[in-house]
Amino acid sequence: MMKLALVQLAVGAHKAANLCNARAKVLEAAQAGAQMVVLPECFNSPYGTKYFGEYAETIDSSQLGESTQALQEMARTGKVYVIGGSIPERESTTGRLFNTCTVWNPEGTLVAQHRKLHLFDIDIPGRIAFRESDVLSPGSSLTSFTTPWGDFGVGICYDMRFPELAMVAARRGCVGMVYPGAFNTTTGPMHWELLLRARAVDNQMFVAACSPARDVEAEYHAWGHSTVVDPSARVIATTDETPGIVYADIDPQLIDEVRRSIPVTTQRRFDVYPDVAANPR
Repeated sequence: MMKLALVQLAVGAHKAANLCNARAKVLEAAQAGAQMVVLPECFNSPYGTKYFGEYAETIDSSQLGESTQALQEMARTGKVYVIGGSIPERESTTGRLFNTCTVWNPEGTLVAQHRKLHLFDIDIPGRIAFRESDVLSPGSSLTSFTTPWGDFGVGICYDMRFPELAMVAARRGCVGMVYPGAFNTTTGPMHWELLLRARAVDNQMFVAACSPARDVEAEYHAWGHSTVVDPSARVIATTDETPGIVYADIDPQLIDEVRRSIPVTTQRRFDVYPDVAANPR
């Protein structure tokens, strides 16, 4: 059994304040018994294309930036796994920008790095339009990391809409998918919980998504509602749009029970349709 914490963080314009707030909440969750703590997408900056370049940092385990150094210290001090939401990353060799999640083990070692694969380019007429690709480049690989409770896959926000990431993770033995994300007040009520439950029931695994808290004074209004779903697609922990910490117990044995009861994992017809997990990058 592992205790998971999702930190629904209030994020503002001051990076140092965001990092200080994140540290306080990660250590609060660790004191409450959490063994893995998740921060939201863009936890160190406002969410918006005009901010990505300003707040971007290089990610290099041998020479940490302001945000990655803070994440390493949070993990090491709290003695917890930290899934560091995401930060705008500037690639040192090309100058390209990415939306990147880093994962740190309790010793403060960088164990995984996920660049958002699917960029948030949408246009819902009269409601919201957004184009991450105006500024960001997409990642090019799948990401998972190993813990004492099993392996976990990582995606970021819009990645959630593409079922292949979770399918590959599940078929490669992951017990859960974690998505730092910042759906908004248009897409959130439409699809946030629906997608989390869909990824969970399709793959009979745990799924968690961690959002920033909503700031109605900001240009982008996050949906909030950080949520954990079990392998039967039951919501086992959630919240509203305000700052807070969501806790959930992750029991990998539940996956075995669910898969024995409804054994879709052994009933797939790869003689009829392809296995997307066969040769992923």
